[in-house]
Amino acid sequence: MKQSVLTRYRAMAYITGVLLILLTVGVIAKYALDMSGAAGFTTAVGIAHGWLYVIYLVLAFDLGTKAKWPIGKLAWVLLAGTVPTAVFFVERKVSREVAPLIATEPAAA
Repeated sequence: MKQSVLTRYRAMAYITGVLLILLTVGVIAKYALDMSGAAGFTTAVGIAHGWLYVIYLVLAFDLGTKAKWPIGKLAWVLLAGTVPTAVFFVERKVSREVAPLIATEPAAA
């Protein structure tokens, strides 16, 4: 497995996690605090999170198939992008687990 597979997954995990936290704050501001302007913010962040979550799913699935994870673990990683802050903990655990599987590039002669 190449380092780029893990790097792409990690980047999308962080982006998805941050957007989900922003979306959660926006929903709280919109419905619980009834703040003006929160509706537009929630819509924009929700659309961005939705599309980028699809990319996260593809990259996490790619990583999981290359790491030969069982279906339960793969589902756990895929669903981590739907629970605020969960993706950060899952990403850290996955990175530690997958790091030894990264193929080292042979030295150029």
